[in-house]
Amino acid sequence: MRNELLTREECTAMRGIAILAIMLHNYCHFIGRIVKENEYQFFTSNNEGLWRVLTHPDTLLPVHLLSYFGHYGVPVFLFLSGFGLVMKYEHKTQERIGVVPFVRYNYLKLLRMLIVGFTLFVIVDVVTPGRFLFHWDNVIAQLLMYINILPTPDKIIWPGIYWFFGLMIELYIVYRLLIYRQKTYVVFALILVCWLLQVFCDPEGETLNRLRYNFIGGMLPFGAGVIFGRIPMVGKKDSHGGNGGFPRWEYLAVLLVSSALIVAMSFWYHSWFFIPLFFIIGTVALVKVMPKWMLHGITWIGSISAAMFVAHPIARKLFIVVAWKQDIYDGLMLYVLVTIALSWAVKKVIDQIPHPTL
Repeated sequence: MRNELLTREECTAMRGIAILAIMLHNYCHFIGRIVKENEYQFFTSNNEGLWRVLTHPDTLLPVHLLSYFGHYGVPVFLFLSGFGLVMKYEHKTQERIGVVPFVRYNYLKLLRMLIVGFTLFVIVDVVTPGRFLFHWDNVIAQLLMYINILPTPDKIIWPGIYWFFGLMIELYIVYRLLIYRQKTYVVFALILVCWLLQVFCDPEGETLNRLRYNFIGGMLPFGAGVIFGRIPMVGKKDSHGGNGGFPRWEYLAVLLVSSALIVAMSFWYHSWFFIPLFFIIGTVALVKVMPKWMLHGITWIGSISAAMFVAHPIARKLFIVVAWKQDIYDGLMLYVLVTIALSWAVKKVIDQIPHPTL
């Protein structure tokens, strides 16, 4: 008998937390005087900025923290993707899935989201100030999801968050070719190799930037999800009906320790690589300690997370000017409200597109 530590509702709630972190990060870090994140490269100046706002906090401290740490919602999605693939293709499906049908199915699944969000964004981008100069070859590369491997991906992917589609199709290919129904030590080996490819790079160099825009940078959280999915978790029911095996106060302790480690590990290059694991652990602990009413609300956000992922850059383009010209918190409030409403509408459009089949 197999029992999972995470229930379906808790996984959806984790998606809700992840997308809120990402959408808030992508607004806050566009504000000029706010501390910037270390996502693809490790800049000492960004850490100095973080230390400054932590030791001399002001009313903008929450915005600084969202800007610096919010991008770690991406590893949560990668973890859940790896976990979900194991649940779907290694536990529920006994028939072996071919490489081409698997990649085709997952590409089309991603394209359903991308084509709707990208089309709406381009329309808004054209009619608002600061229009991005799209080139036909980069548009094709974005739609075919190989744009991540091109030079200077951070300058040609727009909106920037759409780099995630290229990353995911790479990870789907890696999963099917190298991980699917292979021994778990293969996953550990891939994580080790990908870490070694990064750890000796110049922390602020372009090589590290290129690697982290591709599956090499996402292998740790994705592989952790695969490994987690393969571990049988049999234990007592937790407070939400899952098989947590720990009382609520222990999850609270895990959340607090994980949060402290995330901050502390941000200041050292070699520990920085492993922060995603603690963000994932902290997110798991957070959904375990949430009261029911809050869990249900975050779960609803998680249910529209795919639409919110592609829709929030549209709302950001429209409302970032409020933060630039008026007030940061006014703009942030309007951005959140419009993003949630727009995401609900975008989900309705995506749902009209036929879902691919294997």
